[in-house]
Amino acid sequence: MPTLPWIPVRTPGSGTEVTVMASRLEVRSLRHVPGFLLASLSLLRQARRSDGAHGVTLKAQLLGRTFWTLSAWRDEKAIRAYAAAEPHRSTMRAKRAVMRDSTFVFWQAKGADLPVTWEEARRRIAESRSPGERPGRG
Repeated sequence: MPTLPWIPVRTPGSGTEVTVMASRLEVRSLRHVPGFLLASLSLLRQARRSDGAHGVTLKAQLLGRTFWTLSAWRDEKAIRAYAAAEPHRSTMRAKRAVMRDSTFVFWQAKGADLPVTWEEARRRIAESRSPGERPGRG
């Protein structure tokens, strides 16, 4: 699946500070990929309807069993509300059993800096992981 383009939801003011969240989610087996992809698309739709969302995108590396998300929000409270709401809450609870690894990073950015690039998100995720866990190592 190609990377979905950045989907703007609500455009913040250029000087407005937003909270960016990026995630890397890896499933244990290729047999878990179709279900995780369907769940990811459902949660992307939920995010687009969530209060406080500024924009979202998704990248799925199907053969690599890895999914990446990138989103911008009004603040961390809006992210927590999205994560606690259905279907996100029950979907993530159900998918924990098929997860091999997950990494989440958060940082502040200006509205003028949206959309954040995948390169920036991947760099921040790589920096947050311990050296032995970084992609392409060990």
